[in-house]
Amino acid sequence: MEAEDQVSPGPTVEEENEILEEKQEEEELPHAEAVDIFQEGLAMIVQDPLLCDLPIQVTLEEIHSQIALEYGQAMTVKVNKADGEVMPVVVIQSATVQDLRKAIQRFVQLRQEREGGIQHICWRYIWRTYHLAFNGEKLTEDRKKLKEYGIKNRDEVTFVKKLRKK
Repeated sequence: MEAEDQVSPGPTVEEENEILEEKQEEEELPHAEAVDIFQEGLAMIVQDPLLCDLPIQVTLEEIHSQIALEYGQAMTVKVNKADGEVMPVVVIQSATVQDLRKAIQRFVQLRQEREGGIQHICWRYIWRTYHLAFNGEKLTEDRKKLKEYGIKNRDEVTFVKKLRKK
């Protein structure tokens, strides 16, 4: 009966803190190792057939866009530059001209971060100097939906130099 009455004392507060500190030290990874583990996992995810078109340094935004494309919630608009380069830009189905402009800016920004090159583009200058056009029609109304211009998935939009007003 006396053995049952004796309760073994638990660890003291100091002992508990030491145990917690030891566990935290075991779980902590140097930043470089954590980044390496993350990159390896990301590389495995990008090998998925649904995501195989994405670059290794993919962003969450790009993953969401690719999934939206697969489910028909988004479309790819091919943007032709004057130098012949074609940029596949993803926008939601109900996107406006302004949304397309922002998506173009984001596409170029991500590409520059990955490849280096020009550090800053003055988009105000670009949009003052160029129109976007589809089938010869200038996309001048920012709030107008792309569908209202007849733009569908995989359609091509081009940069057209604005004429100077005299």
